[in-house]
Amino acid sequence: MADLSAGHASMPNRVAALVAERQGMLAVMPGYAPSIGALTAKLVSLFPQNAGGPLPTHQALIAAFDPATGEPVAIMDGTSITALRTGAGSALSTRLLARDDARVLTIIGTGVQARAHARTVPLVRDFDEVRVAGRTPDKAERLAEELRGQGLPAEARPSFSDAIRGADVVCATTHALEPVVRREWLDSGTHVTSVGYNPNGREVDDATVADAFVTVESRTAALAPVPAGSNDLTQPISTGLIAADHIRAEIGELVAGTCPGRSSPDQITLYKSVGVAVQDAAAAKLLLSHAAARGIGRQVTI
Repeated sequence: MADLSAGHASMPNRVAALVAERQGMLAVMPGYAPSIGALTAKLVSLFPQNAGGPLPTHQALIAAFDPATGEPVAIMDGTSITALRTGAGSALSTRLLARDDARVLTIIGTGVQARAHARTVPLVRDFDEVRVAGRTPDKAERLAEELRGQGLPAEARPSFSDAIRGADVVCATTHALEPVVRREWLDSGTHVTSVGYNPNGREVDDATVADAFVTVESRTAALAPVPAGSNDLTQPISTGLIAADHIRAEIGELVAGTCPGRSSPDQITLYKSVGVAVQDAAAAKLLLSHAAARGIGRQVTI
């Protein structure tokens, strides 16, 4: 992320072929992160109508290349990598922006990303309470039970508002058409992460965006039209509620210390993620290093 913010990484905006009749898309995300020598391209499909079925809404392949020669090095499943690197991005934002005394985590959503956030965000703060809320109460109950089995102090809440009120960190992980995070539900000092994507919807309401210290992975990507950008930011900008400079920082700037973060315990902070290719490149590089050390994988001739 520091590479990206410093202008050292190469990462064009995401482009996609749309499958309108299924409200789906196939996106292409190439990226090069020079500090770790990672050159990859991800093909990722997003089919929201898969929700609740046997297939995940996001499915992906990642191809890795040798940055010295351009030689193809590996092809790997990108579905689990996408899930975990997205959760890891939220965990990084929480480490950098949440209050040190944050003890209550709320996860909005009950799918793949909800589970990824439950796995990653508690790595950076000692939460005494993990709340789960979704559109379907039974799914929230099942997820809370699953998380308790993993040692997390999880409980299901009956509504989004009930889960969010009093939380220190709120992670939105949905395909919502209407905002699932609203300003009137947030206490002062809350850190919000939003990773959900719906080309026709948004997760966070205008008032939250307007009141928050807003952080993104990349200003260029966040402000680009869908499928690269996010309605959560482009809509309030298009209506004149906020200006583009309301985005106060990129995560890489916070990592490098070139931009200040939270300025007071009462400040609301928002990390709006659109997902960027350098995250996939870093995760793929890490995975390949572990695979080589452990002799995992198959050599094939193409």
